[in-house]
Amino acid sequence: MVKMGTVWDRTVEVLNGRTGMIAPIALVGMLLPSVVRDGFVAYATPGTISFALVGVILAIGTLAALLWAQLAIVAIATDPATDAASARRQAGARLLPALGVTALLTVLALLLAVPPVIVLIQSGFDVSAAASGSSVQMTPPSAGAAGFTGLYALAYLVAALWIGARLVLLNPVILNERRGIGAIRRSVQLTRGLTWRIIGVLILFAIVMLVSTWAAQSVTGVIFRLALGADGIVTATFLSGIAATIVTTAFTVLAAVFTAQLYVAVREKHAVP
Repeated sequence: MVKMGTVWDRTVEVLNGRTGMIAPIALVGMLLPSVVRDGFVAYATPGTISFALVGVILAIGTLAALLWAQLAIVAIATDPATDAASARRQAGARLLPALGVTALLTVLALLLAVPPVIVLIQSGFDVSAAASGSSVQMTPPSAGAAGFTGLYALAYLVAALWIGARLVLLNPVILNERRGIGAIRRSVQLTRGLTWRIIGVLILFAIVMLVSTWAAQSVTGVIFRLALGADGIVTATFLSGIAATIVTTAFTVLAAVFTAQLYVAVREKHAVP
């Protein structure tokens, strides 16, 4: 039986012993790309073709760098014999399959989010205006459309949480078992019997991360606004965003190491005759 407490203890051991290897990868693959992307959004002029084009390129590049860093950290956390150079090579070799699987899952998630949008549009509700935060008086959706949207959103959230728990080992499988789309099925197999425990960990992790990120951004935001004044609001917002990104990066590293150790524990259980 896989115990989450044991997995957590192993996670702490990895972080205590291999932080020197993990930190540079997290800095290059997680923190810096996010800061560059956010800096562009903060200071560039929106509404132009170049803004949209560069924004898309930076978003894709940030995602690729994030996946590369996660794979490299998983490699370090999975096998004590793996050094930083080997981890970077393994991550580079498995980046394209990871991107492909991520793109597939993203498209499926977006397609599943379409039905309530269609229902709202058919009821006369201006979805685009609502999404842009327009203050123009809008026709509210019908009671039936609003009810369907609410129930669908709740079901979507529950399904996303359950699917997320079953796919939590996706990156370790892609890296260690050299699988592509087949990693989806393999992750589902490996997490059988652990779903509710993983969901509990995911909820706790999300709460702690959101609270920590909000606190870091709020406190530093106030400090930077006081220091820079009214003329420096954009810069203050950007700098407080960096503080939030640092916290998010730390939690992302923690999640990568935890999933790697969970994979090791599950693999050991399945290896027992």
